[in-house]
Amino acid sequence: MRAGDLTRPAPRDGVTRRLRVGCTFVYQADIPTPTVFQIQPDSPPVGEDLRLEPDGPLRTYRDLYGNPCLRVILPAGRATLAYDAVVDVPDAPEDADENAPELGPDALPDDVLVYTLPSRYCLPDVLGDEAWSRFGGRPPGYRRVREICAYVHRHLGFSYGSSTALSTASDVNTTRLGVCRDFTHLAISFCRALNIPARYVFGYLPDLDVPRDPAPMDFAAWMEVWLGDRWWTFDPRNNARRKGRVVIGRGRDAADVAMATTFGGPTLESMTVRAEPA
Repeated sequence: MRAGDLTRPAPRDGVTRRLRVGCTFVYQADIPTPTVFQIQPDSPPVGEDLRLEPDGPLRTYRDLYGNPCLRVILPAGRATLAYDAVVDVPDAPEDADENAPELGPDALPDDVLVYTLPSRYCLPDVLGDEAWSRFGGRPPGYRRVREICAYVHRHLGFSYGSSTALSTASDVNTTRLGVCRDFTHLAISFCRALNIPARYVFGYLPDLDVPRDPAPMDFAAWMEVWLGDRWWTFDPRNNARRKGRVVIGRGRDAADVAMATTFGGPTLESMTVRAEPA
């Protein structure tokens, strides 16, 4: 099945950059397998192209967090899902404000409170003593969150295969190894332990105006923290403000924003991710 058209024009306003993002999954399944993919940008792209081979049913919906989801039935045998999109992003790093304040729990919006609680991978209750001993005495606000990110960036080493789908923030805090989702889970846990709302963000992150990473492109994870009256972006894995973030979804942790959820046991033969200037 095919959807969309990458050639549809969109206006340029002079302060954006155009990116091409996407991914390809190749599966081998013994039986038809219902699957939910989260691979589409949260904001409508300039254009997109979606292909499932062999042809099969697919449809989209928004989950309880408002994230775009794609429902597919992978046919028995070998199947390929390929997605490409063109998006416009600001030609500037995400916003920052050194003076953005923390709010007490009683002053937080109702829909933000959930992001102070423990979740599947983020364990502020387990890591609370360490969070308060390391960061409790620091001045509250944007600077304290930045210190948390800097600590996590130093504390963990990036290593593919060092964690599993079952690894929690507490686990990687002990092993001191992980991938971007683990860096994010640990920083979120420390923030929540200090009653600072923090949520998990998953998406595409190209190498724009930074040295090119020689490793194969992959999906990226970072976090958003509620300070003052809005969410602010922080990235404990890279510990730097970056250009070109394309959000796919947000949630309590990676369990809410899984790139693929299969209702069966297909074998993933390969996965490639693309994020680069168009």
